[in-house]
Amino acid sequence: MRAIYYYFERDFVKWLRGRVTVISSLVMPAAWLVFVGLALPTKFTDNYLQFITPGILVMTTLFSSLQGGSLMIFDKILGFLNKFLAMPSPRESMLYGKILFISVRGLLQATVILLIATFLGVRILNPIHIVLIYLTLFLFSVLFSAFSTMIGLYLSDHDSYAAANSMISMPLFFTSSALMPYEVMPAWLRTLAKLNPVSYAIDSARMLFEGGIPVNGIIGLAIGAGIMVLLGTYQFRKAVV
Repeated sequence: MRAIYYYFERDFVKWLRGRVTVISSLVMPAAWLVFVGLALPTKFTDNYLQFITPGILVMTTLFSSLQGGSLMIFDKILGFLNKFLAMPSPRESMLYGKILFISVRGLLQATVILLIATFLGVRILNPIHIVLIYLTLFLFSVLFSAFSTMIGLYLSDHDSYAAANSMISMPLFFTSSALMPYEVMPAWLRTLAKLNPVSYAIDSARMLFEGGIPVNGIIGLAIGAGIMVLLGTYQFRKAVV
């Protein structure tokens, strides 16, 4: 646990020192919420802000999680990764520490979105639903941060990872149920959206905003996160840099 905390603290302190990065990571999701939620004309709902807020929360978590691979590439380029892998602490401690940092960073961004959404009139029923929203976002973040960290382990430069990031994140978001419900989608998009793991998280969060408890959704995200962490652990134990 001490090694996991060390890796978490290292990345967290480095992130806090980059003030521009911190501010931009908090402002951009808020801009999405305000300008898309309040300005986009829709016919399928009278309160689009209430509808889109879960999608913006999951989008924020997704983009934050997929940036995690760049942390691994940074360590690789500067030579830190070789030193960390040679340390006596278990190799997977580095993976768990980065997953923890990425997830906490995503939840901090999500908190800003929730506060702004509440100020703008979005309704959240009770504290239990708020806790379950955070749990849903955390599990989703663990799933994709483990995935992105594994990608970063095998790519050699930031340009390659940026290309892979864009190729993964944008299609996942725009083929999800973030911006519109399934019933107003074209048939081909509806099929893609229902197969999209991002939609799985969005639908769970949206159910929580509506007062339901997405038991199957939370269990599914927990299973997916667990599988991805196990795969990441296996890859880190065998990693050769």
